[in-house]
Amino acid sequence: MVPHLVTALTGPLLDLEKKIIDATPAIERWFRLEWQEHTPPFYCSVDLRNAGYKLAPVDTNLFPGGFNNLNPEMLPLAVQAAMAAIDKYCPDARNLLLVPETHTRNPSYWQNVARLMQIFRQTGLHVRLGSFAPEVTQPTPLALPDGNMLVLEPMVRSPNGRRVGLADFDPCSILLNNDLSAGVPEILQNIHEQSLLPPLHAGWATRRKNNHFNAYDEVAKKFGKLIDVDPWMVNPFHAKCGEVDLQANVGIECLADNVSALLAKIKKKYKEYGIKDQKPFVIVKPDAGTYGMGIMTVKDANEVRDLPEKTKARLSVIKDGVAVNELIIQEGVPTFESIDGAVAEPVVYMIDRYVVGGFYRVHAERGVDQNLNAPGSQYVPLAFAQQHAVPDLRAKPGTAAPNRFYVYGVVARLGLLAASWELERTDPNPEVY
Repeated sequence: MVPHLVTALTGPLLDLEKKIIDATPAIERWFRLEWQEHTPPFYCSVDLRNAGYKLAPVDTNLFPGGFNNLNPEMLPLAVQAAMAAIDKYCPDARNLLLVPETHTRNPSYWQNVARLMQIFRQTGLHVRLGSFAPEVTQPTPLALPDGNMLVLEPMVRSPNGRRVGLADFDPCSILLNNDLSAGVPEILQNIHEQSLLPPLHAGWATRRKNNHFNAYDEVAKKFGKLIDVDPWMVNPFHAKCGEVDLQANVGIECLADNVSALLAKIKKKYKEYGIKDQKPFVIVKPDAGTYGMGIMTVKDANEVRDLPEKTKARLSVIKDGVAVNELIIQEGVPTFESIDGAVAEPVVYMIDRYVVGGFYRVHAERGVDQNLNAPGSQYVPLAFAQQHAVPDLRAKPGTAAPNRFYVYGVVARLGLLAASWELERTDPNPEVY
């Protein structure tokens, strides 16, 4: 079922959609050639924003935690993609150890873990859950809202210290669904005989959003040249401030200057495309981190200079109590999509290089220029099914859901490709590639 979606359809986005649909063969060939040169992340989700005049990714998550929100009809496609992904790392794999987040009691997250286990079991793997949380010292049952049960087990190193598994379980690969915000635990370091998926440098202990969007800038330029569009149509401007301590008033002028410069660039683009009903804004957020924490919408540089102490405190600490000392300033892309009157944004999920579904993140209490990844958000599955790969070439732009979803999938895969480039460039052991 396709949700009742209201989208602002204005000239530029309709033109972008038409160009993408018309260039489908060239786009798919281009992706195919890129994947011959680059390895896609094991899995990935991309948050998109449809502003009516542009469609751009605003966040790329390499440890996606919402597989339970995908349309169940997409499961067969997810299983096929998972098979392709596993084959690259361990073709004769029998056992897979899945490492989830620690210190979370969110039932929805654990349903995501259960869905991941279901997907990989259907690929022919024995899947068990391993935890490095110090409080997990023995098999620990965890009840799910649907009546099913998960069992968390303590991870152990092998006698030779080169492998990680459970007391009676030796996996070929270790799948991380933990973004390592608090750092890389000792038990996951110096593993030589198994594949860690994604690699450790994909975790927030070392990953930076600025590196990702630098790579995305290049991807967007190549894509823009391929289909003859302004790369800005699929790319948010961004800038970075390092050495920031908001509570000590360190780096505030750097932040204000970057906000001012970015707002000027956005204003220039708005003038170029005749966008008069939208005021430029930027999103200030941690350069490392997730869960929608520490995010602020800014429309004037003076807002940064005059931050209340309470706001500084909120922006200075994120998940797992990690202090924020690097910020990314990103062009704000308003969302003009809504479901039942609530603001919505599409989130696309991929395993290996394949789109396996997605959902609308919906928030009834947030505005079109605010972060929707916040308490109170709800999720409406996207009916990608097979249509995402088969656009209707005869349909008028903006009138066919399969076409809109195909375009979502294309832009999301641009984010996936940028993540691939990013991981290659930041790999501490580049000879692996």
